[in-house]
Formats: sequence, structure tokens, C-alpha cells
Amino acid sequence: MLELRPSCECCNMDLPPESSKAFICSFECTFCKNCAESKLNNTCPNCGGELVKRPRRAKEKLINYPASEHRVYKLKGC
Repeated sequence: MLELRPSCECCNMDLPPESSKAFICSFECTFCKNCAESKLNNTCPNCGGELVKRPRRAKEKLINYPASEHRVYKLKGC
């Protein structure tokens, strides 16, 4: 099950579970659409993997399977 991390690792933008602006790699590193496309060229700076649009979890499933609250943020940016 995906963690659904709550923010962009580059700019710390909030990315709630229902966001259509969240992108992830296969290790679930999480970035906003703007950073993924304009700064990172859809490539994860951590693992070199492809960044793709993160799927959204149905609201009723979030009750038993909540999104992560753990924020990962690189103070120096990407």
C-alpha cells in the first residue's frame, strides 16, 4: 500500500491524499507537479527513477488506511 506522503520533498508544498498534483517514483519519493516537471525532468533526484502521477485513494478507504503524516523535505531543495 502506498504511503501517500503529505508534501513535496523539494518545495514542501502540501500534497493531500486527494491531490492530482503529486508525483512519485517506485520508492515513493514524492514531489509536486511543478517540481517534477520543471526542476526534475520527471526523474527522481534520489534514485534516478521515473516520476509518475501518484494514484489517489478513495476517501472511504482513508478511514482504515490513512495517508502518511511523515514529511520529507530537503532544506537545500532539489
